[in-house]
Amino acid sequence: MTAGPDLAAARGLLAGLPPSPAVWCSGLRKRYGRRTAVDGVSFTVGRGEVVGLLGPNGAGKTSVIKMLLGLVRPDAGEVHLLGRPGRDPQARERVGYLPELFRYQPWLTAAEVLALHVRLSGAAVPAAEQRDRLGLVGLADRAGDRVGGFSKGMQQRLGLAVALVARPELVVLDEPTSALDPLGRADVRDVVLALREDGVAVLLNSHLIGEVERVCDRVVVLDRGRVAAAGTLGELLGRRELRLRLTGVGADAEARLAATGRLTRSGETWTVELPGAEDTAEDTADVPRLVADLVALGVRVHAVEPGRITLEERLLGILRGDRP
Repeated sequence: MTAGPDLAAARGLLAGLPPSPAVWCSGLRKRYGRRTAVDGVSFTVGRGEVVGLLGPNGAGKTSVIKMLLGLVRPDAGEVHLLGRPGRDPQARERVGYLPELFRYQPWLTAAEVLALHVRLSGAAVPAAEQRDRLGLVGLADRAGDRVGGFSKGMQQRLGLAVALVARPELVVLDEPTSALDPLGRADVRDVVLALREDGVAVLLNSHLIGEVERVCDRVVVLDRGRVAAAGTLGELLGRRELRLRLTGVGADAEARLAATGRLTRSGETWTVELPGAEDTAEDTADVPRLVADLVALGVRVHAVEPGRITLEERLLGILRGDRP
């Protein structure tokens, strides 16, 4: 029998080892009637780490989040939050949560909503610190306004302030940038990065792949309730591309291109997938060497454009069955 993360954390402290992960889940399963929503999901979120949950609608992302937070009971599997079993209410005392759908009492002001949630959390957060949280999300000048008059974007900002007000060590954000304009999305991005700098773990579920790509250390891709892929962005986006516009490509030149990496062609544009997750000095030297070889073989090189496969392209490839 293996020790759970809570016991492992206690032993780790005695041995001077790092604390247990902020999130540890193993073999999560959930069925709704005949439909299997989550099937054997396992992953971790380290302390001070930002992990993104990605996947199509119905992939099981929100169900996983609800099981992590004790809002839905899993049919199988284990959850530990901040070193405690997920079934222990104390495990959630240091967790901030922004659900995808929420509604606050419209007759309360923004400051009153925050104060109410501080009381519910049992944390001792001074009024000045609560005002700072409203300022952090851009609502400092609306603290005394009733929530019923807020736009959807302003309510989203208030929800983020509620998730952060009780000094959480783990923050779970389910679609935090929905209804926000580009400035609001940038503000959320800055907040997430600041949380990471402060050692706060963040689990982020978002359909905005560009936002995930900007802030996440690792990504977990769910598809049909299962983990389809997981890893750092460097691991998932390891393939780089080189696009060349060429004429006069003979058999020898095509073989030279194919020896560099996986080759595709569209008219005069040749695309070579380069191996390696990171740009290195050796990789950089390969490109001019390739161009020199092509010229020596009589190829006319009109353009060379290096690039990297985007997270969106990689996600689509994973969901369509193109495993790394």
